[in-house]
Amino acid sequence: MAITALHSAATGLSALGTQLDVIANNLANINTEGFKGSRVNFEDLLYQQKTQPGVENAIGDERPMGTQVGLGVKVSNTQLDFRQGDLVPTGQQFDIAIEGKGFFKVQILPDQGDGTGYTRAGNFTLNSDGELVLGNANGPRLIPNLQVDLTQFTSVSISQTGEIIAMDNQNQEVNLGTLELASFVNPQGLEQIGGNIYIESPASGPAIEGQPGEGPLGVIAQGFLESSNVDPTIELVNLIKTQRAFEMNSKTIEAADQTLQTISNLRRF
Repeated sequence: MAITALHSAATGLSALGTQLDVIANNLANINTEGFKGSRVNFEDLLYQQKTQPGVENAIGDERPMGTQVGLGVKVSNTQLDFRQGDLVPTGQQFDIAIEGKGFFKVQILPDQGDGTGYTRAGNFTLNSDGELVLGNANGPRLIPNLQVDLTQFTSVSISQTGEIIAMDNQNQEVNLGTLELASFVNPQGLEQIGGNIYIESPASGPAIEGQPGEGPLGVIAQGFLESSNVDPTIELVNLIKTQRAFEMNSKTIEAADQTLQTISNLRRF
């Protein structure tokens, strides 16, 4: 019946609308440091079993196929893409990137992820107390907390393994501490809360912490930022495909509507 086609096409429009939202967000964050793009996964809905496959037909043989009519589509989930973004040199001493797997740990509100957030953005800066903080709107502190007094030190270097060495006014090296990174068994299960920050979820599993270069964790590149991994060419192709699919589902609704109109006009004859 045309009414089934009408509802199936409506589910297609709804699912494609979600895909359009995700693509728009990917393109909007094409210049966001450490941003990871997402894709939409779809799955078909229930089926009407008009005839079962394998049942006995009128002549005693098994039906090789049945008659099954689908009832549309829905969005299964949105899947994060954690491929490495390009490392862009900035020359800033507090800009750091992770070359490989891992996340920086930052302090967030206690009611969010037990107070610990995770980020791939490395655009760090100093607050008024000399603490290293992430350069977003809220400025969450790096974990472990590191303080750098630029009135006492002339320069700060961060090694690949995360050791932070400052040079004081007497050209003496001072060890200020070591960066820590975290990884997850299933990083795609992390929850996004905005501000370039993720929090742990039951799907991601607990954080596995360690120093840069240890086990699966990547190494630190000072003076670099990881750019967004969104490929504008792929996103624009997906945008065109989504638009065309939206148009085809709209045509299905028009065809179903015309069919229903024809049926409703039969009483006139």
